[in-house]
Amino acid sequence: MAKKVVASFKASGGKDFTKVIRMVKSPKTGAFIFKENIVPNDLVKDFLANKEN
Repeated sequence: MAKKVVASFKASGGKDFTKVIRMVKSPKTGAFIFKENIVPNDLVKDFLANKEN
């Protein structure tokens, strides 16, 4: 059987980053869209507090 290869961030310092998903209301349609970013752990609160990104 074939082996499954799994990518890992552990060796390259991936624990220092967090994937942040924010729900933003679209000005055109009024529907909600999701914005995803990967930010350093120490900037997560700043990213979520900033309404423009």
